[in-house]
Amino acid sequence: MVDAVRPFTAFNFAVEIYPDGKSDPLVKASFAECDGLEITQEFKTIRSGGANDHAYRVPGTISYANLTLKRGLTDNFDLWKWFADSIADPFLRANAEVVMFAEDGSTERARFQLSRCIPAKIKAPALNAKDGTIAIEEFAVAYEKLQLAMPAPAGGAK
Repeated sequence: MVDAVRPFTAFNFAVEIYPDGKSDPLVKASFAECDGLEITQEFKTIRSGGANDHAYRVPGTISYANLTLKRGLTDNFDLWKWFADSIADPFLRANAEVVMFAEDGSTERARFQLSRCIPAKIKAPALNAKDGTIAIEEFAVAYEKLQLAMPAPAGGAK
């Protein structure tokens, strides 16, 4: 029996942030939501004199959304420190990757690579004495480029 191809699921993902020059992730945090993997291309319309039946569409500027992570749990303040460091040094950048996993939670299905990231927003949750973890309500990252990297097929086939 042939395995049925399963669709990508959006509930099993990881976020990895790598500051410039570092091979270890900046922070180990889990987030409930990840939004902002978005590329938009603008187009310019050019009309040719005397050609009233059509116009030419020419590609223009590419823009990217902010990556927004919500309801995160972590055991440290590394994201807060990165935000503070980026205020002190506005040229400080990092690369980030959002990894989508298969239903088993370990097989990589896709990897979104974000280049030259800088923190744009950090928000603490409402403080509650019942909770015992350090949480992040919302963390946003601006990035300059987004690429999709697909994992190598199983068995090394190309």
